[in-house]
Parts: sequence; structure tokens; C-alpha cells
Amino acid sequence: MSPERVAVVGAGAVGVTAAYDLAARGADVTVFERGDRVAAASSGRAAGVLYDAYAEDVDAELGARSMERFRSFSGDGGFRLRECPYVMLARDGDDARAEAIGAAAARMRQHGRDVDTVSGAELGRRFPALRTDDVAAAAVASNAGWTDPASYVELVARKAVDAGAELRLNAAVSVSTSPPAVTVSGTGSGGDAAATRPFDAVVVAAGAHTAALLGEAGVALPLKPYRVQALVGADGYDGPMCYDATAGVYFRPHPDGLLGGDGTVPEEADPDDWDRDGDDWFVADTREVLRHRADYDAAPERAWAGLCTATPDGDPLVGAVADGVYVAAGWQGHGFMRAPATGELVAEQVLGERDGPASFDPTRFDGDREFEIREGMVVEERREATD
Repeated sequence: MSPERVAVVGAGAVGVTAAYDLAARGADVTVFERGDRVAAASSGRAAGVLYDAYAEDVDAELGARSMERFRSFSGDGGFRLRECPYVMLARDGDDARAEAIGAAAARMRQHGRDVDTVSGAELGRRFPALRTDDVAAAAVASNAGWTDPASYVELVARKAVDAGAELRLNAAVSVSTSPPAVTVSGTGSGGDAAATRPFDAVVVAAGAHTAALLGEAGVALPLKPYRVQALVGADGYDGPMCYDATAGVYFRPHPDGLLGGDGTVPEEADPDDWDRDGDDWFVADTREVLRHRADYDAAPERAWAGLCTATPDGDPLVGAVADGVYVAAGWQGHGFMRAPATGELVAEQVLGERDGPASFDPTRFDGDREFEIREGMVVEERREATD
């Protein structure tokens, strides 16, 4: 029997997408958001880089479905998908990454992705805005683009409400698993304080707060929040999105000029107390790469940090963790670009319409497993089986 009443905890990109898909299928949905607006946390600080260029079959499928849905939503309200190719490259002397780019691109093509491998000379002819005389290997993904992440979340949240979902802001909650329930610890918009409400199903898509929320409910998850960083320069940039794998920096066009980033800090961060500003070292290093790769020398207008969540194997945790309780978290920086497909997947799992991929099973690890945080924006290497 499909659940009639569903709580979604978190009004980021995945949460509002799941809420929309659930409400559109007839479920009675309530979204609880601890902030005062949607996209108040990680989704609002995401890079907005979108592509389906993944080397693993599950990731490629989710990426393709997300691009399809991004395009279907584009033009509605303030949300726009800006079509733009995505370049991955490695520099001369970086043989390991050069080889990895070629191998990953070949696997991407096996999964039907539109990805070409090109020489540095050919890359320069196609994209004059890039310096390419030191490029050892490059791949170009054509099914790609960029957007303002907050505009997507705002649009889909509105669609969820229009489909009948209730959105409660300023509503910090705790979660129970037996039976599924949500207790609101603040007044929130649209409800009373300290009220416990039972639900047929609860979806926790609370980003960096997910592990703590479910940990308090007795469900231990191997999730670690960590800081990543981005900056925006005001000078114009008319070129492709680019990831210089050797330098570990990506950049893309931006309405104000150019957005560049990564700046991964591989240390576990406190989701309630972390530095939201970009570090000086990150700004200096990124500016150096931008000068080298795109002859871009604008001082940044602003630099900031956001939180991503890591898992032991780099795959997310998506699915049931208890009877009627579901999780969706742990994308290592790729959460927003796969949100349209992930939210849909979670909704269909809740409704019993499909099973999730085994590689995303949130029960595949012990929750107290120790692991090191790895950078999420990397050239994909073939993943090994997990224990």
C-alpha cells in the first residue's frame, strides 16, 4: 500500500524534488526546513555545473535523467539551463590523470554519453578562450550546462506547493523511526511548536545535518560534512566550462562574469559551526589557475564556502534505513547536478514503484565505519566493490 502521508526533511534541491514528485503522484506531503527559505544551505551555495558525463552506468543514467528534467523545467519562472560544453583536461607530465581522462571518456561513451577525446591543439581550435599548449589529454562533454542552483530549488518548491505539498520554514525537527514521525522543535511557518506528527513515510534529505538527525533516531550513517569553496569574478568570460584536473580547479561562465572553485578541505566540518567565507589560500590558488588556463585576472567580487557530504566509497546513501524512513545524502559535491533524478528516485522508492541501485544502498556500511574524506571533483576512476 502506498503511503498517504509523507514528511520530507530538508528543502534543498533533492528534498523539494522528492516532495514535488510525491505530491504530483497524490501523496499528502509536508516539507520541513530548518532555515527561513528554501535552498538556505548547501543547494544555495552549489556551483551549478550540470552534465551527464559519468563513467559508471548508474551515475550516467541519473545524470542523463537529470539533464532531461533540467531542460523540461528551464524557462519556467526564473530558472534557466544555459547550454555549455564541459571540458576535462590534464597537463603535460600528469600521466596518471591524462590516462584516467581517456579511460573515463571511453566508459562514458559506452554508456551513451556524448563525450569526445581531443588533443590540446584541437581543444584550442574549438575553444580559443582556453590556453591549451600544455594539455596532455582532454575530453569534451556536450550534454552539459550551468544554472543558478537557488532558482531551481525555488521553482520546484513552488511546483510542489502547487501540487498540494505543505512547506514549513523555520521548522527544525527531530525524526523518529518506530513508527515514522517528525517532532517540530520550533514554531515554523504553518504549524505549532513542539508537536509530534506521525507519517506513513519520512524522507531525510537534510544535507550536512542528515547524519546527526538520523543518529539521534538510532540510525548510524557513515556521512561526513566537509567544506568546498567557490569565487566569482566580475570580468566577462566567453568560453566552456572547464575542469583542470591537474590543478584541481573548475570554472564556468556566470551572469556576473566567471565562477571558479573547488578548494576542498578534507576535514570533517561541524554543520552548525563552519566558516562560510572563502579561504585566502583558495582565492590565491584559484586566481593563479584562472590566469594560466583562461588568461583571466579579475579580482574576485566574492568568495564563499559550502558544505558537501562524503561517504566511504564516494557513492551516495539513497533508500530505506528503517521501515518507512528513507535517506538521500552523500554526493561528494555532485548532489545538485543529479537532484532532479535523485528526488524522483526517492519518491518512487517511497511509493514502492522501484528499487534503488544496490551501489546506493544506505545499509551497505556500518554507520561507525572510519574513512578519509576525498575530493569529490575528480576524474572518475573505476570504483571497486564495497564490503
